[in-house]
Amino acid sequence: MRDDGTAIIPPMNTPLSFLGGLTATEFLRDYWQKKPLLIRQAFPEFKGLLDPLQLQELACLEDAQARLVQQTRGNFKLAHGPFEREKLWKLRGQWTVLVQGVNHFLPEGTELLKHFNFIPHARLDDLMVSYAPKGGGVGPHFDAYDVFLLQGLGHRRWQISTQEDRTLIEGAPLRILKDFKVEQEWVLEAGDMLYLPPQCAHNGIAEDDCMTYSIGFRTPAFQELGEQFLVYLQDRIEVEGIYADPALELQQHPSEIGDAMLDQVADAVNRIRWDKDDIANFLGCYLSEPKPHIYFEPPEPALTESKFKQAVIKHGVSLNLKTQMLCRGSTVFINGEAEPVSGELYELLRQLADNRELPAAEPSAALLELLHPWYLDGYLAPGAAKL
Repeated sequence: MRDDGTAIIPPMNTPLSFLGGLTATEFLRDYWQKKPLLIRQAFPEFKGLLDPLQLQELACLEDAQARLVQQTRGNFKLAHGPFEREKLWKLRGQWTVLVQGVNHFLPEGTELLKHFNFIPHARLDDLMVSYAPKGGGVGPHFDAYDVFLLQGLGHRRWQISTQEDRTLIEGAPLRILKDFKVEQEWVLEAGDMLYLPPQCAHNGIAEDDCMTYSIGFRTPAFQELGEQFLVYLQDRIEVEGIYADPALELQQHPSEIGDAMLDQVADAVNRIRWDKDDIANFLGCYLSEPKPHIYFEPPEPALTESKFKQAVIKHGVSLNLKTQMLCRGSTVFINGEAEPVSGELYELLRQLADNRELPAAEPSAALLELLHPWYLDGYLAPGAAKL
């Protein structure tokens, strides 16, 4: 963050070393959602944010999303966490442990994601980290999201294909391609990064003890958005009147739904209306809604509003690592909640959403009125970001 508190977003026309010298504009124009890009030494000093044992410890936590994939003679087995430490430590053969949302546990994970601020936060999913001994992997597959695969510990061989054949192995617990045809492959070492657009088939195989950091950007299906928008509408619509048929006529077949009833109900349903503002509000709430396994713990003991204010004046404020915050128009969205604001207050909260922190300063009464309840809910806290 700059001294004035504004977001550090890479200038669109400045070459970025972690994009291989491309500008953000060039990357978005030529590669984003179009074709893969391999960047050697995208992060030259990167060796990883945690070691295999620390990742396995995360996989044992109740509030972590973890998976274990084991492979035996071409057959895959999938298990979901939390796991028992002893089970993970005794694993042999070809296996992979994957933990989603590592940025929710490590401030360094959130800092890594900030390099990708040239992509809207509304598209960001999370930072997933995987560990595998030699030969481990999850099989050839394709994903419905954009991903940057950053290598940490060890080496991983990536094979990719733009094949149209999406036939999957029947009965497999994972969506593994039945006939994967390798078109390109590379071995990545610490600091190397591979960008893959959605639907680009890929297969990662550990060459040795290996950890990969996956920065994922979701591409929700329109079916999913449509269904969830209808759920959103059900608590926000009001269709006046009740069905009535004082002129009911005798029907030959009582089991049939009559035209008069159908017309009356169709007229009522057709009175339901929504506009772009409704859709924007839905998107803000839906895309900032934490995943079901995520929960927030209120501070204990909690600061009173006056003591909280003094802490913000002295230390600033940071979002909880698990908090999702988005903005649109004159509304801010935090963890699925919408808060209409305006003017300078919106600009300050947008700054908080951009940077995930605000510098030390005296908050206005209006800002304090929002920040303190969010603090009591566990959404943010004075000082550095934490769980």
